[in-house]
Amino acid sequence: MKALNFLSLFALAMLLQACPPTKTTDTNSKSTTAEDKKDKGPRRGGGGFEAMVEKAINQDYKGVNTTSGKEEGLFPLKSTGVSTKPIVDAGNNFIETLSEEEKKSVLFKIDDKEWRHWANVDNGMFKRTGISLKVMSQKQRVALFNLLQEALSAKGLQLTKDIMKTDQTLKELNNNSETLDEELYFITIMGTPSMKEPWGFQFEGHHLAINYFILGDQVVMTPTFMGGEPIITTSGKYKGNTIFQDEQNIGLKFMQSLSEAQQKKAILSTEKGREDMVAAAFSDNVTVDFEGLKVSEMSSEQKEAILNLASQYINNMREGHAKVKMEDIKKHIDATYFAWRGTTADDAVFYYRIHSPVILIEFDHQSPVGVRGADRSPTRNHIHTMVRTPNGNDYGKDYIKQHLNDHKH
Repeated sequence: MKALNFLSLFALAMLLQACPPTKTTDTNSKSTTAEDKKDKGPRRGGGGFEAMVEKAINQDYKGVNTTSGKEEGLFPLKSTGVSTKPIVDAGNNFIETLSEEEKKSVLFKIDDKEWRHWANVDNGMFKRTGISLKVMSQKQRVALFNLLQEALSAKGLQLTKDIMKTDQTLKELNNNSETLDEELYFITIMGTPSMKEPWGFQFEGHHLAINYFILGDQVVMTPTFMGGEPIITTSGKYKGNTIFQDEQNIGLKFMQSLSEAQQKKAILSTEKGREDMVAAAFSDNVTVDFEGLKVSEMSSEQKEAILNLASQYINNMREGHAKVKMEDIKKHIDATYFAWRGTTADDAVFYYRIHSPVILIEFDHQSPVGVRGADRSPTRNHIHTMVRTPNGNDYGKDYIKQHLNDHKH
């Protein structure tokens, strides 16, 4: 097993502080197959990090809940009127490009724990499953990006590509480390693309994890982790690449627009930690209570503003599906909370959270990892974001449960 580089070691230290751990990989290896995992068991080496990963993904799934427990009846099976056929067709077209051997690496059952096998660390720590862009043929790449194009909005697709570019920049800044590469992003597909049966895909790498579930015309695009470092690229192949400015600036502007009394309720602490996310990788069953300022105490203008902030994340889905999700968020707007860590200065580093029974959004300025320097304080040059569906519907789990109850397979 290759020695972990500086970037991997520092990322490991931060992840161990925040949540369960991850794995070591040989980046020359193409993939881990479903058969490998079934017959031979985990192949990710020893150590506390790997043990933490195994423990996390083997736990029975409960979902992100409050201490009051799961709120039932939030996610009924129903028609949304927004067709998923283009995504289904794109999924099947991608599968057709795979060899029989590649299918063993990429295709899993709908209820496989592979859904929960993702992480926000580089490939020096985590052995990813599936097939990566780096080893795909041109035909496969075209088919993959067509799938992403059908599933995501133009904004979401561009952000996905720009996040991947940051790994090329990190590679350049870290002695061309082989664990960092804009093409080391992997896809797996759970279930079979269908208009009637549940299925989905995961597209995942260092600073990106899109879990995309479909049942009929209902879509769940959570958990979705998106991050990046550097946020503004000042050198190299992708000089000028810039991400997360709206999520950052609109969030700060919203916080600054609140009254002093409202800010006092929203602020959990004026101290900003190096990493403050509560529902990152391997936190599928984390307990997160409502904290901060309740949106029911806001004016109508402020409610519109926080919905606009939430839409910066939800609108990474295709327009029709994003509209359906935003309507669900609006339905629960008065049960939504806004929380903040850090100051509210124009140049502040901060964390914020939007949390309701149907959505959990996190934004976090984090300590530098790949962009080296003497200062390890949180910076605007390293951002992580997280979107989850609380109360048991990440990965479409609640939908799957209802579907199986209604259709005995």
